This record gives sequence, structure tokens and C-alpha cells, in this order.
Amino acid sequence: MKFALFGCGRIGRMHADNIVANPRAMLLSVYDVFGDAASEVAASHHCKVASSVDEVLSDSAVEAVLIASPTDTHADLLEAAAKAGKAVFCEKPIDLSLERVDQCAAAIAGLDVPIQIGFNRRFDPGHRAARHALEAGEIGDLHQVIITSRDPEIPPRAYLESAGGLFRDMTIHDFDLARFMLGEEPEEVFAIAGPLGDPELGAALDENDTAMIIMRTASGKMCHINNSRSAVYGYDQRVELLGKKGMAISDNRKPHELRQYTATQTETAQPYLYFFIERYREAFIAELDAFIDAVEQSLPCQAGFEDGRRALMLADAAYRSLQSGAMVRV
Repeated sequence: MKFALFGCGRIGRMHADNIVANPRAMLLSVYDVFGDAASEVAASHHCKVASSVDEVLSDSAVEAVLIASPTDTHADLLEAAAKAGKAVFCEKPIDLSLERVDQCAAAIAGLDVPIQIGFNRRFDPGHRAARHALEAGEIGDLHQVIITSRDPEIPPRAYLESAGGLFRDMTIHDFDLARFMLGEEPEEVFAIAGPLGDPELGAALDENDTAMIIMRTASGKMCHINNSRSAVYGYDQRVELLGKKGMAISDNRKPHELRQYTATQTETAQPYLYFFIERYREAFIAELDAFIDAVEQSLPCQAGFEDGRRALMLADAAYRSLQSGAMVRV
């Protein structure tokens, strides 16, 4: 499958590497408003630097586009690519505004174009194994989902100024993962949050770095999400499913499982893998394979446009709860 890439920043470079490494894919061209970034990626992978979005979308050889540009460009690029008949893989979120997402949905309605949103955590081997244990009946009827998602450090101020807030930038992954595990839509959301990691930055930006969210579905299934942007010990990513007959846990990843015991310390182990590209390396590869499968075999994308919309709805509900101090209906 012949790809073009929009966006050559950190995550765009990772996607470029994965496309080139995949024997079922080829990277034809890249585009970034910062020409030097595009030129670096193109030189690394021996592909073309496009001069504009239109040049990419008018190229009949391009079968799919991968959108890894800044969030405020996602909806426009997704619309344009879908109307040009290209399969679309778009990083999350589709947009920070649910109104804009709905406008995008209306604009592409009726187009028979595969669209996948970059909710990579659905594709993590451990998370998938936990869900398979649930589907196989090994833990019985699901009662609770507990998601721990903590970053090792607070992002730079420049990033936070345009990220859209904790719930739309960070927790949106966890909202999607919660839906994936619960198997039904949360109908009630309660959220608390605060700038505990950096109160000064929180005050300057009216931004939070620590949060807990409780959700409940119509059948009574419960979900607890806890977030922190300042877990100094590493990238903390765990999922626990509690059912009537038992529990399934997808745990953290470490470089290796060595534990050391000395005269001054016991049970000393390596810290967790430091950030998302390392922790979810296998998931990023698997989601690309799933996208190619969906396009080639005319299958539904496993994390589609509506999944992106639903996760943003939960983020908006969490903000309403935070503002009101009460549980809110989605």
C-alpha cells in the first residue's frame, strides 16, 4: 500500500519508520509546513517531499494518507483526503471541538473511504490479551475496568498551550480504551482534577496535570481512570479487568525483568519504559497492520471515525463534571 505522510514531527517520524519497515507498505511522499523536517524524513527513507497538500492528494499513486500533523489540521486534512478517495489513518484527536468533528462527519458522509483513528492502545498485546480473556469468559461477567495512565514528566508549556487540556489530549486515549474494554457506552461521568505536579504552570494556563474519572454504563459496569503527567519512575500504563469469576491485568513494560538484591537494597528492578513510543512500539506496528488489512480486505477499521467522536464526547462530559462538581450524563 502506497502511503503519503502529513506531519514530520516526533510521532510522524515514528509512523514513517513503521511504514518503511512494513513489507506491505511503501512511503511515497511526505509533507510538512516546516520544509526542513519533511526533507529530513524524506532523506532518511528515500521518498519525495511534496510541496503542498494538493500535490499529495492529486497524486493517483497515493492510496492512503497518514495524518500526524498538529491537531488543528486533522479535520481539514481528513475531509480533503477522504474526498480525494484516499484511505485515511488520522492521529487522535480528530479535533478538539465536538462541533467541528460533527461537521467533518457530515462532510464525509456517504464516502466509501476507510478511516482509522490512532487509538493505538487497543492494539497493545497485553491489553488485547486481557480483552480476549474477558471475551472467552475466563473472568466471568465484567464488573470493573481500572485504567492507570501516567506520563513521566509534564510537557513543555508550549505544548500544553495548544494541546486542548488534559482530558482531550491525554485522557482521550483512556476514554477509548475504556469503551474498548467495557463493550458498551459509558452513560455517566464524574471527574476531579488539579495541577498537583506543577501548581505554577497550572495557574498560568488554567491546566491540570492530575485527574481521576469514574464512569458507569447503562448495565452498571464501572470504570476508573487515573492520570498523572508527572510519574517520575517511568511511563505507567496498566489495565485491570475485574469480573465475577476473576481478574485480568495488562501490566507495565520494562526493558528486561532483572531484579537485584544487595546489602543496601532488595527487589531493585529496571524502571518502566520511558515514554509512549517505547511502551507502545508493538501497538503502533499492529495498528498499521490492522489499517492495511481493513483497506485491502474491505473490513471495518477497528478504531474508526465514530470511535474518535465518542472518545471526545466523554472528554467533554468529564470537563462538564469538573466544572459542576457533579456526575453528568453523556
